[in-house]
Amino acid sequence: MLGTLKTSTYIELMDWQAQIAAQRLLQTGQITVIIQDNASVHKSLLARQQHQRWQQQDLYIFFLPPYSPQMNRIEDEWLHLKRDELAGQIFEDEYELASALIDGINHKAKQGQYSVERFMFN
Repeated sequence: MLGTLKTSTYIELMDWQAQIAAQRLLQTGQITVIIQDNASVHKSLLARQQHQRWQQQDLYIFFLPPYSPQMNRIEDEWLHLKRDELAGQIFEDEYELASALIDGINHKAKQGQYSVERFMFN
């Protein structure tokens, strides 16, 4: 996917996460919390209208304070990906970059002994 994340795609992704959250609650009794930055797609009117529905599926959304990159753990992950996995590489096109990112994420997951899952958009 290239360009900006669209609200409709974001809602599709979060609907998927809400389904997983509902299953997790049934299986483990644990709720799911997602921490988000203040990107416009996260705060759009259409997205905010979904929050109650997601919460009913035991998916809770919390927002970081504005201008808090030190609290946004994804910023650290991007830093490590760029520094450790992508450093010194030149990519011919977006596909090569995307492939390198996927490989880098998978490599970090293997090193950290955690699982990652890709969400495929239509």
